[in-house]
Amino acid sequence: MNENDSERILRLLERKNYQETKEPKEADLILINTCSVREKPEHKVYSALGRFKSLKEKKGVIVGVMGCVAQQEGEKLLEKVPYLDMVVGTQAIPLIPKLLDRIETSGERVCEVGFDPDGKYLEAQLPQRPLNQVKSYVTIMQGCNHFCSFCIVPYLRGRERSRPSKEIIEEVKHLVQMGVKEVCLLGQNVNSYGKGIEGELKFYELLKEINKIEGLERIRFTTSHPVDLSNDLIRCFSELEKLCEHIHLPFQSGSNKILKAMNRGYTRESYIEKVEELKKVCPSIAITSDVIVGFPGEEEDDFKETIDLIERVQFDDLYSFKFSPRKGTRAAQFQNQVDETIKEKRLSILQKIQKEITYKKNKSYEGKITEVLVEGQSKKSEKDLTGRTRSNKIVNFEGDKNLKGSLVSVRITQAYQHSLRAELIQNI
Repeated sequence: MNENDSERILRLLERKNYQETKEPKEADLILINTCSVREKPEHKVYSALGRFKSLKEKKGVIVGVMGCVAQQEGEKLLEKVPYLDMVVGTQAIPLIPKLLDRIETSGERVCEVGFDPDGKYLEAQLPQRPLNQVKSYVTIMQGCNHFCSFCIVPYLRGRERSRPSKEIIEEVKHLVQMGVKEVCLLGQNVNSYGKGIEGELKFYELLKEINKIEGLERIRFTTSHPVDLSNDLIRCFSELEKLCEHIHLPFQSGSNKILKAMNRGYTRESYIEKVEELKKVCPSIAITSDVIVGFPGEEEDDFKETIDLIERVQFDDLYSFKFSPRKGTRAAQFQNQVDETIKEKRLSILQKIQKEITYKKNKSYEGKITEVLVEGQSKKSEKDLTGRTRSNKIVNFEGDKNLKGSLVSVRITQAYQHSLRAELIQNI
């Protein structure tokens, strides 16, 4: 989601004659896009600002912080960091050009962290020329209404707000004209898209409309909340030929006691039922997930239930984290916090188990022929191309760079922990 916000800003700034550079020392403007879901990324913001202090002093580069940390800290950031020029909240992206005008003309330091009641922050910045990329993100909604006890997102991104489906469909059509072959639909909880809006499409209906767009090869989406995963949406994995066989479905804990304390709104049993239904409808589906260890009150039996769920479901991959108390959330105030050493131990055990499952899943691809969308040259070798299977596995193989953007057929020759090696068979 932050990558998508960064892309939107680049398109906005192009209209002010800014050009992207990968080298901070060449920049006239440095914007740090931030996340505060966990504590570690938040700490990285301040270390990044420290690295850019000398550039500010030497050449007067404009330095800004945007995203969730900006939304959370607001004016405090300007107080803590005297060489910071701009603080831009989660719904203030469209205001960046005007904020820059104020900085450039008067030298004032600016902070904009108000919520936008008109929803203009969701308006797309359409590319004006062909993109040198195969995939693109499309925001369909922002915010969340679930208020999980550990999560700061609803306070920083606001309540759920859906974009009009007509706008989304037009954006996807435009991206396809600009050379995009795959779109990933984004939202804090895409499953609840269109809820409570009279006459608007439901999420599964939006998928069906996007599936009709000529020239588009693949559709993905993230993230899903298990509570809102409907049977209609599950059936889309067998009915829509462009919808990739992959879903990211966070479960967070395998213990009903902990799920209740998290305010997740489902049980381990109902989660497993939905996974079984997904596998029934689409046997080849790859399922990835999020899990938190060391949530307040988590005892050894609760942790064992989480491990049991992981071993039952056999996730293709897991994003696993120690519980990190976030200021402003209910869970940060819970009394029964788990000791850090216990969190570390449990996380290590969990990750070791998942590592073995992921490798075994990847090994099962060896010898198989599969479809890959070629994204471009591999970062590891000039000879290699890289792309992904429909199940979101990274594949590297030798091939002509002109194949970028093509669907090709490959045979998997070697499985690794995080990727697959293949040989090219033919274009599809």
